[in-house]
Order: sequence, then structure tokens, then C-alpha cells
Amino acid sequence: MPSTSRTERALYFICRPLVHCFYRVTALGLENLPDGGFLLVPNHISWVDALVLQLACPRPIRYVIDQEYYHKRVLHPILRALGCIPINIRHSHAAVRAAAEKVGEGEIVCVFPEGQLERRGVLLRLQRGYELIARHSKAQVVPVWLDQLWGSIFSFQGGRFFTKFPKRFPYHVTVAFGKPLTAEDADSATVREELLKLGEFCFSRRPSLDRHLAEECVRGLKRRSFATAVIDGIDHSELSRAKLLGAAAALSRHLRKEFADERIAIVLPASKGSMLANLAVTMANKVPVDLNFTIGRAANESCCKRANLRVAISATPFIERIKDFPWPETILKLDELLPRMKRQIVFWWIMSLLPARLLLGILQIPKKGGHREAVLLFTSGTTGEPKGVVVSHRNVVGNVSQFHRNVVGNVSQFRALLDAKKTDAILASLPFFHTFGSTVTLWYPLIEGVRIVTYPNPLDAAHCSALIERYKLTFLLLTPTFLRLYLRKAEPEQLRSLRLIITGAEKLPLDLAGHFEKRFQKKVFEGYGLTETAPVVSVNLPDPEPKRPGEHVQPSSRSGSVGRLAPGIAAEIREPEMNRKLSLYEAGMLWLRGPNIFEGYLHDPKRTAEVLSDGWLKTGDIGRSQAETNAPSPLSACRMKQKVKHSCCSAQSISTLLICAKNFRTQAYQTCGFQNRSTALKQFQFSLPANWT
Repeated sequence: MPSTSRTERALYFICRPLVHCFYRVTALGLENLPDGGFLLVPNHISWVDALVLQLACPRPIRYVIDQEYYHKRVLHPILRALGCIPINIRHSHAAVRAAAEKVGEGEIVCVFPEGQLERRGVLLRLQRGYELIARHSKAQVVPVWLDQLWGSIFSFQGGRFFTKFPKRFPYHVTVAFGKPLTAEDADSATVREELLKLGEFCFSRRPSLDRHLAEECVRGLKRRSFATAVIDGIDHSELSRAKLLGAAAALSRHLRKEFADERIAIVLPASKGSMLANLAVTMANKVPVDLNFTIGRAANESCCKRANLRVAISATPFIERIKDFPWPETILKLDELLPRMKRQIVFWWIMSLLPARLLLGILQIPKKGGHREAVLLFTSGTTGEPKGVVVSHRNVVGNVSQFHRNVVGNVSQFRALLDAKKTDAILASLPFFHTFGSTVTLWYPLIEGVRIVTYPNPLDAAHCSALIERYKLTFLLLTPTFLRLYLRKAEPEQLRSLRLIITGAEKLPLDLAGHFEKRFQKKVFEGYGLTETAPVVSVNLPDPEPKRPGEHVQPSSRSGSVGRLAPGIAAEIREPEMNRKLSLYEAGMLWLRGPNIFEGYLHDPKRTAEVLSDGWLKTGDIGRSQAETNAPSPLSACRMKQKVKHSCCSAQSISTLLICAKNFRTQAYQTCGFQNRSTALKQFQFSLPANWT
């Protein structure tokens, strides 16, 4: 094992305790580090990655560093003493040879394969320079993930480095070392896949993901208590965050006292009342079940029977509108119940001013939610009886954090991607029985303090446009079907305040996106998700504005893709039938793993086993990661369920397959994961058209 110089030992002696004052580093997978020399390939999230990585590693690391920084007068003596290797990006041969020699001498050499700092907190496209070093030295390659550094003052969270206050002190960081790969196996697709898996492993270990959904909502509503939480788009009445919390607390106490039921149905469109009902049921430590009142009586009877629903929350005007609905034995009408609870509401409104920890104790909200059922959503039942999708506390809290990354899990995943500001506001017109509406326009605003304006009919684009103009809304989240209505019924000046338009649940047609951008001068971004992923998996976002002329910016979107994976999600591509693993860059069945993957279908172990395997979800969609451009490896996915068991296939199905092939620029049978045309013929058992090549 190579020895270290006196200068190097002195630097370690001084710097290690100093860095430890600011960072608490937890190292995982140290047993995976080989003896002798090898190559480390980590993600690159902040300016202090090298310091944190050295704290986690028991042996000295030699970093490959851009010669521009290596030769800076202040840094050069230190970097030279630490054995760093300068590299010229345009003429890298000397650096490759020097790195290979260090590995041959038994040293650990570290290369940041992204080649630059992440500006969005998600993994960028991997450059192939590390492959040259690995093959030249025949070294093993160890992927390593640095977690929770996004949000530190040395990261670009918030759009700037350094000039911000630290979010916590000391900063807790996790460093996970993966299993070593041979030089031959360590291609960019494999290393990327392993890094995503390590990222998912670290993200899933975060203690904050185990919090109860009600606790997250209470803490969210306690921030800026007197700010507006929700505006009703029909009567324009407003409800502050403190008042919403007080009313929900009062109703939750009533539900706890009067009903022992585990689940309570909610039959309401997107509205103040629906938001209040969902929050109250969750605070009562029960499971809200928003029923889809549009799918017919038989389907809803099946839902009520499967979930054992005996109590429903609704309102008299809405009950009168849906005549043929299979109401449970007990109906709580908010318009009759809440006026009788005025004293309790005022009392809990005052109590809501108490510190969060004390209030949570008084309300008897459990400290942990974890994998327990938090929300029950039903599929539409177009292919049979509706399936009950069990969404846990961990799923929702996780997905919110992924969407807005710097705190917790799919509200957390959502948080990481959106990075919403205090001035932002969302139009909540999607029904809460839809997974997109549930997480993105219900739980996310409650937890993150984003103001929403509710309106019960997403088809009424004219009224929705008027609400956007009146309240200067900034986020519009909807499906392409609803977006098309805005082309006909909205005026450009009505949508001027919007800064982000995201579509999901359906494939966004490129012509629709183009026509919308031409008419409104607003770009439309596509996301991807499933009910079973709570729901956000990936999303395109606007490219950052360069702060000075000629400045390079990292692209955040790519036309035709569904964007980059949210933080904490790992992906695999497998053959549809044989489940053989493929490269991430090949087209095949998309499998996902992360804190937002659902717990299973309610009382349906057979169908659960068909889609869940060792924590991995079989999406039923064809996808691949795109790495042939400078874009940061967005995901392409085509909505096509693969279990084709019919003796014939419709023209629409054939058309879908051909669209898949066109989107992925590959042959149609390859898009479906088959090796050749004859295999596809046997599987689908129909005569393929001439353009099926």
C-alpha cells in the first residue's frame, strides 16, 4: 500500500476535524472497497464533495481535477500535496496515463464522471473519460453516491452557490459505496444504473420518510399560519392555513370519537370541502378514500365493498347532483355538520398557534407512518374491476420530497424538482380521486405551503383561465386532454402569469405542445408517472436562464422525452417476457424502485405479485434512458401494456407499437423488447403490417 507524505498527513490531521465540525458523514458499503488500486466514480453535487468523500474513505484518494483549478495560485500547493491529477479536457491523454499509473501503484483515483456540478440536484449524463482510465489500467470501478448535500451552501440549490444560509448545522451526509465493477462491465449505462440504485438506497434511508402524513401537513400549515391556503374558485372565499388546520382538527376529533372505521370515503370534487375532508380524515389517523363518482354505480359498488366503506363525507348540493351513486350507510354532510361545530373550530383554530410538537401530541397524531396505508386510490376499472392502490405514508411524503428535494420522499421528490417559491400558486382543478390531483394539488400544497385555487371542473377551460388571470397563478398541472381545451377557450393575456405548465397521465402530442406554445408563448412540459408510483416518476422542466451572455446552462428538458427521473428513483430495463436485464439505453420494459412505489393492490395478492418483485415495480410501459445527446439522460416511456393474450390485435394497438418505434428511433419489435421479428410474431399471434420492420 503506498505511503503518504508528511505534508499530506499534516493536512489530513488539520482538515479532518475541521470538516467534521460542519459535516456528519455516514459511510455505507466500506466492505465493497477492493484492496489495492481502483477507480471511484461518484455523483457531483457540491463544491465540497471531495472533502466529504475523503472523510468517508479510510484511505487517501487522488482526485482527477480540471487544470484550471489545479493551477490556481491559492489551491495549487494543497492540491499538489494531496496528489491530485490535473486534466485538460481537450488533451486528456497525459491525465489518463497518470491516473492509470496511480491505480497501478495501488492508489485510489477518483473521477467525477458527470464532468461538472449538478445544477438541478439530479444525475447528469456521464462522460466516458473514466472508461479510458479503467481500461488502460484494467482497474475495478466502484460507484459511490453522495446523498443530502443538495441544499448545502456549496450546492446550486436555489439557483446560487455560497450566498445562502445553511439549512441545518451540522450537516448530515450519507456516502454509499457500491459493489466494484470490472473495467469491461463499467460502461456508462451500467455505472449510471448503479449510481441510481445507490441514490435510491440512500434516499430510502432518510428518517424523515417515515413520518406520518398528518404530521407533515400540520408542520406545513404551521409555517406562515395566516397566509392563504386555499381559495374557492366558485364563490372566491378564502381559507387561511391556520383556519384550515383548526377546522380539520375539529372534524378529525369528531371522526375519531364517532367512527371506528379504518377508511372513510370522500365523495366531492376538487374544493375547499374536499381538501378539508382529506386532511381531517388523515389527522384522525384514518385512510381517506376519494371515490371516482364518474365511473358508474357498479364500479363504485365494487370499490365500497373491497375497501369496506361504511362512512362517506360529502355535501348536500353534490349529493343531489349524482343521483345514481351507491352511498354507504352513513353520510356526513359538511354543509350541515360544520356549522354545528363552530365552537370546536374556533377552539382548535386558537390551539393551532401552539408549537407544532405540542399540537401534534394533543391531536394524538402518530410519530411514524412508514409503510402503513395513508391513502387508497382506485383505478378507473376500464379493464375490469377497479383495483385499490394502497399508497403508504412513506409513498406520499417521499414523492413530495422528490418533487422538491431539499427536505424529505413523492411529495419530497416533487419538491426537489419544482423548487417552488412563496409567491407560487397552483390551479387545483384535477379531482383528488386521480393520483395526479391527490399528490400534486392536495398533499404537496398542504405540506409545502403553496397557495391553491380550487375549481371542480377541469373541462371548463374558460373559467379556469379566468381564475389564472384573477389570482395570478403560476403552476398549471393537467392532462393533455384538458390542455387542448385551453387552445379554444383561453386568451393569451389570461395565462400570462403562468411560469410552469406540466402535463401528465397521457402522452403529450408534440403538435399540441407546439400549437400551445405558438399561441400563448408558454412552453408545455411533459411528466411521467403512475397511480402505483404516487405518482411522479420523471418530469421535464424549464432550462435555467443564463445569468450572463455566453454562460453554459444545463438543459432540464428534451422534446419527446418524459424528463429526468426524480431523486431517489432507480430504474432498470428488462425484456417484457423473460425479464432479462437490458442496458438502460435499450428499449424494453421499464421497472422502477424508490420510496414512492406503492404497497400493493388492496386484497389482491395475485395482481400485486404480477407487478411487484423484490421492491421493483413493473410499470407495463416501454421505456429507455436517452444518452446520445448532451441532455442529462432523460427518460422516454411509451404507454403500452405488454400482456397481449388475444388471438388478434386491433389496428389501434398496432399503431401504438409503431409510434413507440418512431419515438425511440428503433425497429418496432426491438421497441417491445423482442430480439427479432419472428419472436414478436409468435408472441402477438397476428399478421404484422408491411411497415412492421
